[in-house]
Amino acid sequence: MTDILSLQGIRKSYHLGTPVEAEVLHGIDVALVQAEFVGLTGPSGSGKSTLLNIIGLLERPTSGTLTIAGQPTQALDDAALTRLRGRTIGFVFQFHHLLPAFTALENVMLPSIIEQGQATTEAEAFGRELLARVGLRDAAHKRPGELSGGMQQRVAIARALALQPRLILADEPTGNLDTVSADEVFALLREFNQDHGSACLIVTHDPRLAQRCDRQLVLVDGRLVQG
Repeated sequence: MTDILSLQGIRKSYHLGTPVEAEVLHGIDVALVQAEFVGLTGPSGSGKSTLLNIIGLLERPTSGTLTIAGQPTQALDDAALTRLRGRTIGFVFQFHHLLPAFTALENVMLPSIIEQGQATTEAEAFGRELLARVGLRDAAHKRPGELSGGMQQRVAIARALALQPRLILADEPTGNLDTVSADEVFALLREFNQDHGSACLIVTHDPRLAQRCDRQLVLVDGRLVQG
């Protein structure tokens, strides 16, 4: 099965060349294949957010090789990284980051508008379909302030899937939700993972959710100790 994500020897240091230089990731090797659903756990300060930022092309590693959907990334400039990120990766964060002045449907359509330069009838139709699939068919024209926390996070999931990404990165997507809402959000991510074959990497502190993943990666002090 094809690797959607491959990391080889990934290291990340901050304050390079100064007396306070610190390496926070120490040679990470990991791969995700199509349709795989993987949990990433570890104590606070272990490097999970840094690793996710590198995978999401938001930070560059100090050394090592990162390949996404068959595309090596180390030689790409910022514009090319932005295009690859937009085409290939969907993000779901602990805080939904919805635009408050936009309706739920407009928020879901935003990646398509950015990608295509305009709102299209196809993007609107798919946005409505995604909202229906996350149980928010009747909330399309409501703004985030009119929705509960769980509903806002479902809108954020629909937005992350607007371009049908091959890789979904979820950073504590259930961290601010009650148990019932957390289970619903997890189930939605799992459903899209299975229906579309997207690989999914989910950072979580919830051992119940981690145990329901296909595989667990455990990061401690910048090193993978399981995975």
